[in-house]
Parts: sequence; C-alpha cells; structure tokens
Amino acid sequence: MEPVIDQACAAALYAEGDAALDTGASLLAAAPEADDALHRRGEEFVRRAWERGWHPADLVRFVRLELDERRAVLAATLIAAETARYGELPPRWRAQLAELPGAAPRNKPDRFGYASDLLELYRLLLRLPAIEPVGPVPGTAADHLHRPPAHGEPRMLTRIRALLAKAEATGFPEEAEALTSKAQELMARHSIDEALIAARTRSTETPGACRIGVEPPYESAKAILLDAVASANRCRAVWNGDLGFSTVVGFEADLEAVELLFTSLLVQGTAAMTRAEAGQRASGRKRTKTFRQSFLMAYAQRLGSRLADTTERATAAADMDTDTETGAGTAEGTSGLLPVLAARDVAVTETAERMFPRTTTTRVRGATDLDGWNHGTEAADRARMGDHRKGPHGGPRDGEIMA
Repeated sequence: MEPVIDQACAAALYAEGDAALDTGASLLAAAPEADDALHRRGEEFVRRAWERGWHPADLVRFVRLELDERRAVLAATLIAAETARYGELPPRWRAQLAELPGAAPRNKPDRFGYASDLLELYRLLLRLPAIEPVGPVPGTAADHLHRPPAHGEPRMLTRIRALLAKAEATGFPEEAEALTSKAQELMARHSIDEALIAARTRSTETPGACRIGVEPPYESAKAILLDAVASANRCRAVWNGDLGFSTVVGFEADLEAVELLFTSLLVQGTAAMTRAEAGQRASGRKRTKTFRQSFLMAYAQRLGSRLADTTERATAAADMDTDTETGAGTAEGTSGLLPVLAARDVAVTETAERMFPRTTTTRVRGATDLDGWNHGTEAADRARMGDHRKGPHGGPRDGEIMA
C-alpha cells in the first residue's frame, strides 16, 4: 500500500492549499487497506522530530498552537505508538508521555475528514524547524547521558512536592504563603547541599536543560514569572514565544525545583486572579483582558524580587552554617560555599551561551490596568518566598526577558 501513501503524500504534503489536502484525503479515504501504512508514515515523521530536538510535550503543544486540539490528539496518538518501541526512556520523556491526551479513534467522524486531519498534521511535522537539543534522542548510544539519577526521588523533593500541593489546594492565603515559603526554603537548601556534595566528590556533572511550556493567553507574563523562578534557582531561562516554550538551563536538582515551583506559582496565581476578577465583575467592571494581563505582570515581577531575596538569605544562612561546621570562616566570609556556587553559576551561564549564542533581551508590553496590577502585587505578596516583611509597592512598567 506504500504507492497509495506516496501518492497521497505527494499530493497533499508538498503543495500548498486546501485543494491539495482534499486530493490526498480522497485518495486515502478510498483505500482503507492503507490505514496501517498511513499511521506508520506518521510515526516516521514523529521520529524525525526527535532528531530535530523536539520532545513529546513540545510537539503536542506546537500542534495545538498551530492547528487545534483535535490534531494535537492525533499527534499524541502517533507519539505514543512511536515511543512504545523503545525499551527505556529518560525520566522527563516518561513524565511527558504520561500527560498526553488519550488516543484518537481512527476514521472519525468519517474516513475523508480523518485522512484530511492526518495529512494536515503531517504537513506541519514535515516543516518543523530544528531546535536546540536538551538531551540525546531515545534509542541512541548516548541516551544514558544527562539523565537524573536512576534511584527514587530524593526525600527532600518529595517533601517539597507535598508542600506545594497543599499550597495549591488550600483556600486560605496565609496558609498557602506559609507552605510555599517553606517549600522554597527547602529548595534553596537542597540546591546548596547538592552543590557541596558535588564539590566534595569531584563530580563531573555538567549543566543540562529542559523545556517548559509557556502558552497563551498572557504568555509574556508567564515567561517573566518563569524567568524569575529560574534565576532564583540558579538557572537561566530563554523564551521562544513562537514555539510556546522556554528552555531552562541549569543543574538537574535546580531544574527540578524550577519545574515544581513555576507550576505551583502559576496555579496559585491563576486562582488568585480568578478570585480578584470575580470581585471586579461584581462591582460592574468589564476590562477582563487588561485586568488579567496587568494582574499576571505584577504577580510575576513582584515574585521575582521576593524569590531573589529568599535565595540570598538562604545562601547567607548556609554559608554561615558551613563556616561553623568547618571552622574555616573569616570576617570576610571566605568559606568554601560561595566559590562552589560561583563556579556552578559560571558553568550554567557558559552552557546557556553555547546553546543560545544569539539571544536578545525583549521588552514586553507593560501593565495598563492599575487595579489588576495592585491585585497581582497583593497575590504575589501572599505567595512570596520567605520574607514576611512587606516593602513598598512598585508601579506598572514594562518587563524584560531573554528570548
């Protein structure tokens, strides 16, 4: 049945316009015996995407952005079939596969429509750009490199995950603040402990990278929030707005912290925004879009400064603890911790610059709704990390991120 597939693909994939898609779909609809070969061709296109640097979550997200949810489900179906042939996959791949939507039934709502959807998806897959790899392609000889340790999740991360889950679930802002604050303190300490262990054991670990989805709406505010979380956890984030994600570069323990904290803060911020917006609507206001944009911009920028302060305090406290344990401290604070952290910061920066030699600093649109900004600032204060002292509120302004 390959000749039918080749003929349909030649008609639909390498020509522009709906007429070309209709021609290819008609050929396939008239050849039910070619169904299996058609799906194998799609799995081949998915495999080529891995070779261009894409991961499962990236691919589904991009299909959703460029086409729609229906074609995203088709992409997930092909991904599940293609990855099933590997005996082992990196942990992040397994986590992404577990979150894919369920398989799409074949030939629904009808053979022609289904074939048309597949061909439109294949057209997009064929034209995927190459992106920066954040790990080896599954099945290659190097697929054991840059993986997290094979043993179970460290107990500290399990505690952090539980604290953040409770913070997201509670309906009391003060409790959420306390839980999230404790989680960030544990993250900072875990990162420092990992750095010291690596230095003492002369570990050869190098910085890695992961991609985190930053999707519409209000993606610029979300990218700023992710940048703040990454910076506070000794990572670098680079936003690709066109493809709907940011690439975060850092050591593995810090990458895990960024993934956990960003997801939790986004959940908390969205819930707080919804509550604040309901109050605005009750008072007769209609500027929903500008309110939300301003809310999330304020939330992201306010949390950025709070996160940075928390990291500085945690580092200072750990530095003092290290001095006490080793007896090596001086009035100038010359313990072994700060040089270790500085060396890791340099390694992360160098890795990010090698991966993205041509990044630019992009200014994003500032907040225009004062009520949204004030509510977002208050929500950030409730979710802030560590410091329970309130400083003066800043005003709306444009933000900057690496892109």
